[in-house]
This record gives sequence, C-alpha cells and structure tokens, in this order.
Amino acid sequence: MGRLRQKACTLCQQFQPVLYRVQYDESHRWVFVCRCCWEKISQDNPNYVYGGTWKAKK
Repeated sequence: MGRLRQKACTLCQQFQPVLYRVQYDESHRWVFVCRCCWEKISQDNPNYVYGGTWKAKK
C-alpha cells in the first residue's frame, strides 16, 4: 500500500498529486511545479531543464 505525501507547487503554492522538478531561470535552482505552471514556464525557455516527476503516491 502506498503512502500519500503532500508537496506544493513552488510557483502557485497549490498542493498537487504530481509535480515536475525543473530549472526555469538563470539561477539554475531546482523547484517543483504543477502541470499548469510547468506548461507556462517550459514554452520557449532556454533556461528550462526537466529533472524528473514527483508523485504523492509512492
């Protein structure tokens, strides 16, 4: 049986069951973002790097 964990999107602060680990600006800092925010920051962004998917149910 999996356990349910919680994590909020770094940008919109909404708790989501799936978050994407990304870098999206010149700081090259890793953050977790939800699908909605991911779609906004990944489009035509030369600083964008995908680093994996985080899931609440493990």
